[in-house]
Amino acid sequence: MKFKFEGLIIWQRGMDLGEEMNILSKTFPKDELYNLSSQLKRATDSIALNISEGSILQSGKEYRKFLGYSIRSLAEVVTCLHKANRRNYVTKEKFNIYYNDCFNLMNMMIAFRNKIKD
Repeated sequence: MKFKFEGLIIWQRGMDLGEEMNILSKTFPKDELYNLSSQLKRATDSIALNISEGSILQSGKEYRKFLGYSIRSLAEVVTCLHKANRRNYVTKEKFNIYYNDCFNLMNMMIAFRNKIKD
């Protein structure tokens, strides 16, 4: 038995991104523990959390709303990555990999959301 959201590629990729950002945030300086590290982890966790929450017992309109929350959380992750890059907490190569992953996930999430009927 599975919950239907577990089969969604956007949920799976959101989960993967959350784990990658959790690992990345652990490399940040200690003084970022309650700032950028925490914000990055909360934002990435919110992506998969909202996808799953919206998929259960929601109307199409409500599901689209929760997917919108996920998309906005992903934009927040991208901003955290830019902050980390500017502060030299991540290499340019890693930044580009994470940025492209986020860009691709965002496009997938928007396309999925656009297919849901109200």
